[in-house]
Amino acid sequence: MNDFNPLLLALAGTGFTFLSTALGAAVVFFFRGEVSISIQRVFLGFAAGVMIAASVWSLLIPAIEMAEEQGSIGWIPAAGGFVLGAAFLLLLDRLLPHLHPGSSQPEGLSSSLKRTTMLVFAVTLHNIPEGMAVGLTFALAAQKGGSITIASAIALALGIGLQNFPEGTAISLPLKKEGLSNTRSFVYGALSGIVEPIAGVLAVLMMGSIMHIMPWLLAFAAGAMIYVVVEELIPEANLGEHSHSGTIGVLAGFLIMMILDVALG
Repeated sequence: MNDFNPLLLALAGTGFTFLSTALGAAVVFFFRGEVSISIQRVFLGFAAGVMIAASVWSLLIPAIEMAEEQGSIGWIPAAGGFVLGAAFLLLLDRLLPHLHPGSSQPEGLSSSLKRTTMLVFAVTLHNIPEGMAVGLTFALAAQKGGSITIASAIALALGIGLQNFPEGTAISLPLKKEGLSNTRSFVYGALSGIVEPIAGVLAVLMMGSIMHIMPWLLAFAAGAMIYVVVEELIPEANLGEHSHSGTIGVLAGFLIMMILDVALG
């Protein structure tokens, strides 16, 4: 496998995971016109469930395992990174622009804009360590005599790619709910995954200097995602009376993502 260029292999693997995110975001084109309030709550709940499961099985558990493999106490970088990620999103939440009474735009647009921005940011942030993991795995598989085979690298990319499909959907559908067009919702959903090939290639170029902080990066992304879920998605999914549809969305998103993470991880 040393005949392969590590950078090209990393780009191919992360390119596949990006394509999976884009395909998931394309689900938005199957919905025409206005979406009912109940369906909107399902969309937001589904996004929340996907992000909770991804935070645990795609980020926190791998962070603990990776730290232990490096000889560290597993929960320290997991807990520390988690707190830093949540604190970073709390800071972002406070810094995002807020519209005030007297503005030419309705005040409600402020919370809508903030929620949309934080949702896209959190999932994009989550995709960075995933892209780094795929890129590094393919680069290691290209090394002669390495312990990682090209088959295991492909399996990892396939697993993350299949997990990325519902993540792309979890961005594009809530964005449509916020009033964006199908095309814009798709573009934002797809672009959340473009960081994976970028992060994968950069990780290969800096391979020797980032391995020891990967557990922190994974946990940081998890803390950011859980903050968005608790602060923005679940409250919005359960607004009003008889909001069981939002709860069902959370359960469905969590279940689907958990199965994908465990079965394909």
